[in-house]
Amino acid sequence: MKGLLIKDFKLLKGQKNFFMAITAISIIMIIVSPGTSFPIGLLGFVGALFSLSSISYDEFDNGNAFLFSLPITRKDYVLEKYIFGLISGIMFLLLGTVISLVAIGITKTGSFNEIFLTAGSLFPTILLILSIMLPLILKFGGEKGRIAIIGVMGLIFVIGLLLIKTTEYLGIDLYDLITQTSHTNKV
Repeated sequence: MKGLLIKDFKLLKGQKNFFMAITAISIIMIIVSPGTSFPIGLLGFVGALFSLSSISYDEFDNGNAFLFSLPITRKDYVLEKYIFGLISGIMFLLLGTVISLVAIGITKTGSFNEIFLTAGSLFPTILLILSIMLPLILKFGGEKGRIAIIGVMGLIFVIGLLLIKTTEYLGIDLYDLITQTSHTNKV
C-alpha cells in the first residue's frame, strides 16, 4: 500500500505545473471577483479527482498488468485510491482555505466564518463524489468510467427535474415544505 501511495504522489509531483496553474487561476479569481471562497472548491475538487486521473495513468500502456504482478491485491489497490483521494483532497482543500484566508487578511472583505463553513461543507461533498466516481471508474475503466459518470449525473439531474415538475404539477411549494420542516426540527 505504501508503495502505491508513493507512486501516486510521484505522479502528483509530475503534474506540478498543472496544479500551479490551477492555483494561479484561483488567485486570479480572488483578485477579479469579490468572493473569496472560490479556491477552496476548485482546489479541493481538483485534488480529490486527481485520484481518478491516477487510475487512467495506471491503465496506460498496460500498467495495471505490472501493478498486479506485485504483491498487492485488488482490495489494496481500491483502498489506496480512496486513501489517496482523501489525502490529496484534504491537502488541496487546506491549500484553498489558506489562500482564501490570506485574501481576507489582505483585502479585509469577507468573513472567516464563511471560509471555514465553505471548507467544512465541501469536505463531505468531496467524500460523496469520491464514493460515487471511484467505483464507476474502477468498474468500467478510465474512459468508459467517465461516460458512466456522465450517465449517472444525467440520471440524477433528470430525477431532480422530475421531482420539481411533479411538485409544481401537484401544487406543492417545495421551498415552503423545506422551510417548514427545518422550523419544526428547531422547536
